Amino acid sequence: MKLGPTTEKFILHWGEMGTRWGVNRTVAQIHALLYLSPEPLNAETITETLGVARSNVSTSLRELQSWGLVRVVHVLGDRRDHFESLSDIWDIFMAVIEERKRRELDPTLTTLRDCVMESESDQSIDPQVAARIRDTLEFMEMLTGWYEQMKTLPRPTLVRILNLGAKLQNLLGRGKKAAPAD
Repeated sequence: MKLGPTTEKFILHWGEMGTRWGVNRTVAQIHALLYLSPEPLNAETITETLGVARSNVSTSLRELQSWGLVRVVHVLGDRRDHFESLSDIWDIFMAVIEERKRRELDPTLTTLRDCVMESESDQSIDPQVAARIRDTLEFMEMLTGWYEQMKTLPRPTLVRILNLGAKLQNLLGRGKKAAPAD
């Protein structure tokens, strides 16, 4: 499979962005290739197109499948597995957010809850430290609660919320500090 210059640029950049997001470069490049591909690709084609080791492709495809970003499809007349990416950018975004929440935020919330409970009986903990841990837990719970609400909204409503941007800031009074929430 021969890539054009624009496609190659996109795939290379997606790989670089992946590393900044904590994702292996090859995983991100394979995702980009599958996202842009008009048809499902087998592992051999991915290997040849990106010039990476076959073992790296297999590992990367399993990682992408675990994130729910890529799925196996079968092509009539070909016994090999072929792979395709989610094609809707909103679905990709939501899958990534959900998986990051599951892998990163949920364990953090569990640890913070444990720390808050332990701090209540820990005589050696500085009250300011205990308060900061409690504040962090409250913030994280508020953030995840907001996310749980947002993910249930219909897509057109989410688009409208995202497009509010500066309009919301103007409505609340630009430059004025908002009153703290209770």
